[in-house]
Amino acid sequence: MLNHRNKGRFLRALCIGGIALTYLTFTGCSNALETNAPQLAKEKLAQGDMPPVEISFWNPFGGGEGDYVEQIIRSFNTSQKAVFVKQLRLESNEYYVKLSTALSSGKGPDVAVAHVDRISPFIKAKQILALDALANESGFHFDEIESFNVQSVSFNGKPYAIPLDTHFHVLYYNKEILKQANLLNEDETLKLGKTSPEGFIQMLTQIQTKVPGVQPIAVNTPYFQEPFLNLYYEAGGDLLTPDLSKAAIHNDKALQVLKFYQLLYAKRLADLNDKTPWDSFHNGKAALWFGGVWEAGHHLSEKSLRVGVAPLPPIFGSPVHWGSSHTLVVPSYVTKEKQKAAMAFMTYFSEVGSTLWGQAGHVPANRAVVQSQAYQQMPYRDIFIEAQRQVKFAPKTDKYATIFTTLSEDLQSIILGGLDPEEGLISLEKKINDILAN
Repeated sequence: MLNHRNKGRFLRALCIGGIALTYLTFTGCSNALETNAPQLAKEKLAQGDMPPVEISFWNPFGGGEGDYVEQIIRSFNTSQKAVFVKQLRLESNEYYVKLSTALSSGKGPDVAVAHVDRISPFIKAKQILALDALANESGFHFDEIESFNVQSVSFNGKPYAIPLDTHFHVLYYNKEILKQANLLNEDETLKLGKTSPEGFIQMLTQIQTKVPGVQPIAVNTPYFQEPFLNLYYEAGGDLLTPDLSKAAIHNDKALQVLKFYQLLYAKRLADLNDKTPWDSFHNGKAALWFGGVWEAGHHLSEKSLRVGVAPLPPIFGSPVHWGSSHTLVVPSYVTKEKQKAAMAFMTYFSEVGSTLWGQAGHVPANRAVVQSQAYQQMPYRDIFIEAQRQVKFAPKTDKYATIFTTLSEDLQSIILGGLDPEEGLISLEKKINDILAN
């Protein structure tokens, strides 16, 4: 349900945006309609019912995330009758290929999800709209979004997306296993010990000794770029030079992180061949797991699994870690009428739906939602909010998607293929430089 504040804001987005509410399920909109709605809309209202403006919403959310989005869309559609959102879910591994094709051809969604690190090429190709003017028309205020989220979607001083959240990794731990390993405090927090590579390995070794038969830590080897970037950013590393013109991956920091993970595998503190490490943790077969905040609902709701959550330990010196953000964008080909309808939906998602989205584990970008009692009463959200402040987003280059694919493939060659880390980093840096030069 809409609270009074968000109800007024949402109505304003619908009314000032020029979308006539045919069936007035809310009060307080008629005056704005008389003042601001186009003459044609007034005439149609006088004649009788108008059909809702239907917009297509593309997203890659499956599983639990998809269920939350389904609820938000259903709630929006039943909260008013001016706009109807019809969603299309695509598989995540094909989502950006299909979205890119749609944006290039001018035929596709009216509003779409895009990760913050994927919007730059769409902006460069002028395939998505700057949203400042549309936001002003509808009454959406970007200053109510966390400033670093707004900055992440802004190019040349204009925001090109509405940030929905920040997502990143935290340390999940199995309380039962850690208790057996004498690594659980009385308040059920984790006894980390010395936060250094050596100290962390010592803790994992203690788990291995006292609780044989489980992995001390499950490492996301199938998507190794994520655990790599977490610790590489902790060490102060960057993927590119400050001017984004050259690669900056071949250095001692990256080498130390790779050797650290290789040591974990060599000592059998993590299973190199574990294809589903997230399940290994969830099934009680691993003590620790660097997992996404979006997994919180999944792990914490499992009654047979006593799970704790902590920030990623600053193993390599700092609390800075990898993170990203889901955003909503409007393609350039969308008609003005549907732009306004899309803006009404995006406003609702940000100001109302984000309360539900926060239950999925993501930290909402809307400041009022994060500060709300409903959000802060959820388990471990104080840790999520604190960890959010240490997130490092991807460099803002339109070539990041290609760079990220290359990074992922080459890291696999090092970790799974047995390539010497030094040689692998030299090759990776050359490939990234070639990408940037073309």
